[in-house]
Amino acid sequence: MNNPATEIIDIMRRKKLTLGTVESATGGLIAHIITGVPGSSDVFQGSIISYSNEIKNKLVGVKETTLQKYGAVSAQVAEEMTDGGRKALGVDICVADTGIAGPAGGTPGKPVGLFYFGLSHRDGTSSRKYIFTGTREENKQQAAQTALEWVRDYLKTIKP
Repeated sequence: MNNPATEIIDIMRRKKLTLGTVESATGGLIAHIITGVPGSSDVFQGSIISYSNEIKNKLVGVKETTLQKYGAVSAQVAEEMTDGGRKALGVDICVADTGIAGPAGGTPGKPVGLFYFGLSHRDGTSSRKYIFTGTREENKQQAAQTALEWVRDYLKTIKP
């Protein structure tokens, strides 16, 4: 199987689409993987690393009420991150992540390894939940790969 980032760049180039990311727990790893692909500048517009709640709110547009009600690691925040990122970056498709990479920071309701992803596009916004069980670095790597695979799979469903 090909690298999802390579497939994403190829598909987006053919479909004349642009991509951006808003990353929290992955800290820019998704963007790093994408920009490692030659030709990524044809479709990749940029990334916002919104690690703190303040940046999620002020730069990306996550509502303070959403952060208070659901917490930073939630489906609702992931969706608002990706919607805000799509607007801020001026892209067709935006993917976002928020999670608890570990080794600390987990709670009974939100364990270490919990990640939420958001994907925003012209057809709407959705989110997905995953729980990874590795080290901090492994969780970040798995999260980045999961986000890229979701974007790739989504791109295969849209018509040119």
